[in-house]
This record gives sequence, structure tokens and C-alpha cells, in this order.
Amino acid sequence: MKRFFLLLLTAALFALASCAGTSTPSAPIAPNVAQSSAIDVANLPLNVDVATVHAIMGRNDVVLLDVREPEEYAAGHIPGVQLIPMGTIPARLSDIPIDKTVIVTCRSGNRSGQITNFLRRNGFTRVHNMQGGILAWQRAGYPVER
Repeated sequence: MKRFFLLLLTAALFALASCAGTSTPSAPIAPNVAQSSAIDVANLPLNVDVATVHAIMGRNDVVLLDVREPEEYAAGHIPGVQLIPMGTIPARLSDIPIDKTVIVTCRSGNRSGQITNFLRRNGFTRVHNMQGGILAWQRAGYPVER
């Protein structure tokens, strides 16, 4: 009886393993122009998810701002993002467009959240924090430049 049970169990495991298949990560999806224009950037929430940022990142009315340190930026950043380290933001407010939607990002969303709040207190109304930062961006499989 034990032998029959072990044989049955082995056959069942083999059957399950053969049905499972393997999955390979798919290539990052390029921003969809139709999807991008369908997103109303004037009404984005304070905290924006990486899928939304990815969808709108190529638009002329959107600027991505990375507030990490230069070494962090060099290790990997979102293509087309502008680097202004957190500590230099107060002195570089004039480098941040007030007439565009600004998405602020960092490593995890903490520093970018602080800078988003700082910018809003200083007259920027179209500024948003990218939730999860570059870590969430990479987990989603979106491209990173070095």
C-alpha cells in the first residue's frame, strides 16, 4: 500500500510540475500615446503610482524630478528624469517649472514626498510624489538608465 501511495504521489507531482510551465519576465511596456493623452494630469492625486508615471512620462507638459544624490542617480535612474538633489531644492526653485506637472521621485518615495510637500508650500500646485520611488519603478519592470 505504501508503494502504491508513493507511486501515486510521484505521478501527481510530476503532472503538476509539467503543467506549471515557466514564466519569463516580459519586456517593459513602452508608454502608450493614447493612454498618456487619456490621463488628465491636471487632476492627478498627490501620490501617483509608477504605472501612471510611466504612461505620462513622455508628455511635453510633464517633468520628472529625481531628488536623490548624484551617486544614487548614477547607479540607476528613470530615462529623461531631471536630477536636483534634495538638499539643493531650496536654492534651485527657479529650475523647476511651475507651468508643468512635476512628478518627484527618489529611492523609495520618502524624500520625494517631503520635497513634494515643500514645493506645494512654496507655490507649486502641479507637483506630485511618485509612490515607491525607483524601487517600485524597477519592480514594475520599467527601464532604468545608468
